[in-house]
Amino acid sequence: MSDVDTGLAPEDGHDTSPIWVSDQSSEQAERPSAPPEAPASPTYAPVERTSLSSLWQDTRYRHLRRRAVIAVAAGVVFGVLFASWRLGLTAAILACVADAVYRARTVSSIPAWRRASAAERQTEAQLKKLERNGYKTLHARAIPGSEAQIDHLVVGPTGVYAVDSEKWDKRLPVRVQSHRKLFHGPFNQKPRLDEARWEAAQASDLISKALGREITVVPSLAIYGPPIPWRILNIREVDVFSGGLVRKWITKRERSLTTAEIDAIYRAAERVLPSRYPE
Repeated sequence: MSDVDTGLAPEDGHDTSPIWVSDQSSEQAERPSAPPEAPASPTYAPVERTSLSSLWQDTRYRHLRRRAVIAVAAGVVFGVLFASWRLGLTAAILACVADAVYRARTVSSIPAWRRASAAERQTEAQLKKLERNGYKTLHARAIPGSEAQIDHLVVGPTGVYAVDSEKWDKRLPVRVQSHRKLFHGPFNQKPRLDEARWEAAQASDLISKALGREITVVPSLAIYGPPIPWRILNIREVDVFSGGLVRKWITKRERSLTTAEIDAIYRAAERVLPSRYPE
């Protein structure tokens, strides 16, 4: 039974009916409301003026500073040598273009906060130069259902490769025992070799299932830092070499894939091996 039927006061303590507006007294209806408060005057945060000197010192524009210096130097040298400001200007423009092209080919496309190591950036710079020869590369690809990652998966005319880049302390020597044990100083690197082999095997299985044919992925370990006392050595089914030999290791093999096969394998790998850092 409702409060309106019994005449009891509502439980919320108000004796005004929630239905009838006429329950309000005329005094309350005619009582003028309190004057609205004047709006507070808005406050604004101070805006710092950006000076040319602060922009010049900003680390984000370091490459532009270098480009400007190169352009000015080239312009002055050629302008003085040939006594022509037109030749100097042309030289400055060409220097800017050359520096921009060089930076585009060598600077990593992976944002800095996402990069796992400097070794990966060095390998990526080398692999970028293989694109003109028909090679395609996927960087930082995750193995589904695990925390493992293939640093670089390369697909090209000579085959499919999983390259893991390692930056090791250059003060410790690298040695091998019986072609089965890899040591960095006193540290046995068997877990690292097993991980690289497992990652390549997982990639091979996933790509093979996606394409319906067997695809072999060759595992490797590219080491930066200490000198490697061999060129390329297979240890526990993993090719181990100095990081600077990545391109030679890939290209000095017999051609085994056509352009159509490269495209198909690359697309399949892109599907089954998700990016570690999705956009």
